[in-house]
Amino acid sequence: MSLFKARDWWSATLGENEEFDQGCLSVADVDNRGSGQDKVIVGSYSGFLRIFSPHPSKAGDGAQPEDLLLEVQLRDPILQVEVGKFVSGTELLHLAVLHPKKLCVYSVSGTLGNVEHGNQYQIKLMYEHNLQRTACNMTHGPFGGVKGRDLICIQSMDGMLMFFEQESYAFGRYLPGFLLPGPLRYSPKTDSFITVSSSRQVESYKYQVLAVATDADAKKEMEQQKIGSGKKLLADWILNIGEQALEISVVAFNHTAFSIFVLGERNFFCLKENGQIRFMKKLEYSPSCSLPYCSVSEGTINSLVGNHNNMLLVYQDVTLRWAAQLPHIPVAVKVANFQDMKGVIVTLSDGGHLQCSYFGTDPSLFQAPKVESRDINYEELDAEMKELQRIIKEATKTQDILPKIEKEDDLTLLANVSPVLDAVSQAVEGAVEGDAVPSVTVKFSIRARLHVQKTVLSISVSPFLALTQDQFIFHSIEPGVSKSVSVSVFMKGNCPPADLEGHAVVSYSTPTELNPEGVPRVAQCKFWLPLRLVCLPIQPSKAANHKLTIDTNKPPVNLVDLFPDFVERADDDQVSALGFHLLAGQKVTLLASKTSQRYRIQSETFEDLWLVTKELIMRFEEYFLKQGIKDFTCSFSGPIPLQEYFELIDQHFELRMNTEKYENLLTERAVQFRAIQKLLLTRFKDKTPAPLQNLDTLLDGTYRQVVGIADAAEELQKSLFRTFIKLKSATQLIIVLIGLWQKLSKDQINILESTFLPLQEDGQELGWEESVDAALSHLLRTCLSKSSKEQALNLSSQLSIPKDTSKLKKHITLLCDRLAKGGRLSLSADSGSQQSILMPGETADPQNKDGEGGI
Repeated sequence: MSLFKARDWWSATLGENEEFDQGCLSVADVDNRGSGQDKVIVGSYSGFLRIFSPHPSKAGDGAQPEDLLLEVQLRDPILQVEVGKFVSGTELLHLAVLHPKKLCVYSVSGTLGNVEHGNQYQIKLMYEHNLQRTACNMTHGPFGGVKGRDLICIQSMDGMLMFFEQESYAFGRYLPGFLLPGPLRYSPKTDSFITVSSSRQVESYKYQVLAVATDADAKKEMEQQKIGSGKKLLADWILNIGEQALEISVVAFNHTAFSIFVLGERNFFCLKENGQIRFMKKLEYSPSCSLPYCSVSEGTINSLVGNHNNMLLVYQDVTLRWAAQLPHIPVAVKVANFQDMKGVIVTLSDGGHLQCSYFGTDPSLFQAPKVESRDINYEELDAEMKELQRIIKEATKTQDILPKIEKEDDLTLLANVSPVLDAVSQAVEGAVEGDAVPSVTVKFSIRARLHVQKTVLSISVSPFLALTQDQFIFHSIEPGVSKSVSVSVFMKGNCPPADLEGHAVVSYSTPTELNPEGVPRVAQCKFWLPLRLVCLPIQPSKAANHKLTIDTNKPPVNLVDLFPDFVERADDDQVSALGFHLLAGQKVTLLASKTSQRYRIQSETFEDLWLVTKELIMRFEEYFLKQGIKDFTCSFSGPIPLQEYFELIDQHFELRMNTEKYENLLTERAVQFRAIQKLLLTRFKDKTPAPLQNLDTLLDGTYRQVVGIADAAEELQKSLFRTFIKLKSATQLIIVLIGLWQKLSKDQINILESTFLPLQEDGQELGWEESVDAALSHLLRTCLSKSSKEQALNLSSQLSIPKDTSKLKKHITLLCDRLAKGGRLSLSADSGSQQSILMPGETADPQNKDGEGGI
């Protein structure tokens, strides 16, 4: 923020809702009065051309009607205005106006008025050129060293330079390697054109080189240029500045060296005529425009630089000499002479604020009025201080890392799962091979307390479960209005899901006064699907390979009361056996002992025991809770079925290794295929025919191998995903059994879940085996460590696919062993020192002679 402001000498606001840019401002004696007084020419993108002659009665006056010499609306937007000797046969100044598809040259003349309204000004079209390409900007000058006239060069949006020798079109040339147009300036001293390409390079092209290069208008010659014949257009010199340029200026004053100024996005460059950097200034702001002008010190150049902080800065070479505040962001700046005022700064904003100003040293200082002295009441100040401290204390009490949940949320999301299956299944055809697939309806209700917008409801379920629709969009919900949608969930795939839990998330925005777009918020809820969705009731089976026994502390319960949706109730009927047939899975049988408090779950596959076991425990808790019994517990006497679990781990790991082998083989065949393609292409391009030497046969065989290996790898990926879901089911079963076996708390079970289920999806770069092994090693080194020696072991920070699963299985066995001997899971910082357990019958031997092995 500058202490001084630019002193307003004259200002005007141009039109309404008009837009302006760098090329829309020019100052010159366009009417050829010869009085040395400049006129301000402004063109807008709306097509308005205005010419001003500011002469305020006193500094700071606004524009008067007589200041506007001419205002005319042209049919096309005005991209740039320039003043020069553009008409042949005369050296008078004329006005060139660049439109997107046209170049017009006008003469500006005034007629002396006989009344008080003043002089009358008018423009006359001298000639115009219709452009075949859309124009971007233009520059002018005595190209080729001509005397007494100016030629015009227009740069098109597609990189063509079009040269006009006043009333006639000369030639056109394409810039090499063009992508986007940049600023363009003509250097009279070197007779060259300077631009900045999209490669962020300052490039200079000689006019003579452009004149003799291949004509861009001749299509045939263009094709010849592409293949290397004809005169190729080469740059005279190139300088890489590493950023886009906003403006280029070429200056040559009597007492200073010839210089080229380039205003970049972050730097201000001054170049010599051969492209070498004379000096550069790193800018600490975002510039908007610049203008070099003559300095009073010999050998230096002053520069005006405007920025997006409403500042206008004056640099003498690289030294900041002055800074002044402007009322707007300048996009163009010029220096003009008016009446007796020389060196007036003319600035134009993109919204049409035109201002003529000068630098002054009158700071606008605010002098605060004197405050009446009064006696200080210390008692009131003390009471006020205590009240403020109380407010601060109350505010800091409620602060936390996570935001506190409000008493009433802005939006509530509820999910209601239908207690019965759909009468007509909504499952897609062929969802599960060979079985009729049921579906269940889930209804979601959204109710807003405030006005919310951009509301999106997203629903997700476990793999091998599918939804009829997983996303709903509501543009806005009014306060008190409830929106409801329903979806159907069904099983899809050839593997039972690992979980029957679903998640629903609704994202929305609550608009505020400061932010009309709204503050993003999220609400979410969980829902549980019925077991009846993924399995059917069947007759129980006595024989099974895998069996589990769950003990309870309450008398046996009739299975009809626990599973009323799987068996019909009959009078005085005690059901002690139920059969479940998992869709795309095996049969599971549940047996209840009539005399003891035990329940057995058995199946042909180990992982299929999970869903029925989990459902049994949940229904036990619900049943006894309804009975008012709160001390119900389940237990598992062991042993933990680790051998069955290890078989699934080995199966999953083998599929991972096979998948990696197939991917490597596919990469090798793809490399071979590309090499054969290159050889064949070389043979076909050779002018001298040569035999293919069975390369075509080899290419066809390699192609077939690539397709076959890709299909096999795809099938392996599907098998690997199914096996991972089965492993996930078995892992959740193992966690529940360990919790029942050692009567672990909820926090300890959460630690086990984080250890054994770190990934939602399995992959080759980061797989289940290495992730679980790292987590187990950490537990065994900290809270389950036996000695300080184990605590001192350093774990590898890089995870990679192991060679085999022996180490992982050893760590799982160690975990169960140490839990059985009294170890407890904890994530506290000092858990290692607290949990260094001494096993019964052992001594504190640091050499670890019990044969369990290290980590």
